[in-house]
Amino acid sequence: MKINSEFLKEINDRGFIFQSTDIESLDNLISKKKITAYIGFDITSDSLHVGSLVQLMLLNWLDTFGHNPIALVGGGTTLVGDPSGKDSTRQILTIKEISSNIKKIQKIFDRFINNNQNGLVINNYEWLSNLNYIDFLRDIGSKLTLNKMLTYESVKNRLDREQPLTFLEFNYMLLQAYDFYYLRKNFNCILQLGGSDQWGNIINGIELIRKILNKKAYAITSPLITNSDGSKMGKTASGAIWLDERKLSNFDFYQFWRNTEDVNVEKFLKLFTKINLKEIKKLSALKGKEINEAKKILAFEVTKITRGTKSANEAKDIANNIFNKKTLDHRIPTYHINSNQITKSDFSILDAIEKLNMSKSRSDTKRLIKSKGVKINDEIYNSKDFSLKTYSKNLEIKISIGKKNIGILKIKK
Repeated sequence: MKINSEFLKEINDRGFIFQSTDIESLDNLISKKKITAYIGFDITSDSLHVGSLVQLMLLNWLDTFGHNPIALVGGGTTLVGDPSGKDSTRQILTIKEISSNIKKIQKIFDRFINNNQNGLVINNYEWLSNLNYIDFLRDIGSKLTLNKMLTYESVKNRLDREQPLTFLEFNYMLLQAYDFYYLRKNFNCILQLGGSDQWGNIINGIELIRKILNKKAYAITSPLITNSDGSKMGKTASGAIWLDERKLSNFDFYQFWRNTEDVNVEKFLKLFTKINLKEIKKLSALKGKEINEAKKILAFEVTKITRGTKSANEAKDIANNIFNKKTLDHRIPTYHINSNQITKSDFSILDAIEKLNMSKSRSDTKRLIKSKGVKINDEIYNSKDFSLKTYSKNLEIKISIGKKNIGILKIKK
C-alpha cells in the first residue's frame, strides 16, 4: 500500500516496521492530526543498551514529526519481569533499585524526545501500585483468555524448552495490556510500538481497549536486530554496549559501530542515524576499503545522537590518534599498576585484561591468547605462564584484542 503520512513513510522506508495492525487506517489518521504513541522500557539496569536503540529512534522520529511520544518506564512491571525473549526468570529488583535506575536513565530519554516539548517519560508504578488485585482480576483478567496467551511466541518458546514460567511472569502480559488501556483512557494514546517479541502483549492491550472502552488502538512492532551469525546485537567479548558513558567509554561505544559488518552498514545507517535516505544510498554503495568511510560516519552519527556532539568528536579524535597517527591516547581505558607487582608475578596479562574490561572472563582471555588474538605493543602475546615480567621496565604498554579493542597499562616505578 502507499503510505501518505510523513512519520509512517519515514519509518517504513528505514525498515522499522515488521508487523502492524490496520496500518491503512492509522496512516489515514496520522495524515490528518498529531497522535500520542508510547513504547515501554523495563528498568532492569541503571542504563539502557543498544538493544533499546531501535525503540529510542522511533520515539525520536515521533518527536521529529511533531507527534507526542511517551517513554513508559516500567517501575511497576519491572517488579514482575517480562518473559518475552527470555529462557529463565528475570532477577527481581526492589522498588528502591528500580527508582535509582529510572533516575539514571532519564537523561538518555531526554536526548531522544526533547525537541518539541511534547515528549513524556511516565512511570507505570504510578497506577499499577494502586491496583486492587481482586478488582483487577475481575475487570481485566476476565477480558483476556489463557487460550490466546498460550499461542504467543514468548510463552510458547519457554514452554517448548521446558523452562519454568512463573505465574508472576504470566501476569506481566495482563499488566502490559492494562498499561495500554490506561494510556488510551487517560492520555488518548492510540499507538504502541515495540520489538517483534512484544506483539502478543500489545495485541492484548488493543483487545482490552476495544472491550472496555469500545475504542480503536494500533500496534507497530520492529524487527529484532541480530548479527550475521544470528546472535543478539549489542553483545561483545567485553559485555553489553551501554548507552550511558558511565558504563562504557565514548571511544568503545564509537568503535562498536565502527566495527559494523559490511553487510549491516546500510541497515544500521537507516535505523540508527538521521542521515537522509538518498545520502545513505550513496554511502551504502561504497565497496572494499571505501566502506570504512561509511562506517566512520555511522559511528560518529550514532554516538552524536546517543551521547552528544562533544562525545562523538572525542571518540573520533581518539580513533584518529590511535589508528591514523599511531599514537597512544590516554583517554582510552587505562589501568595503573606498580612495576614490583609485575616482577613478582602478582599481576598477569589475565589480570590486566580483566581490569581493562576487555574480555568476558579469564577463560575467554586464555582462549584468545591461545588463538593469537592478544597483542602487546602490536606484537602477538604468547607467554604460556601469562606473565608480564618482560614489560616491567616499560612506563606503559598497549594491549590489543583484535584490531579495535585497546587498553593501556600504565606502570608505576
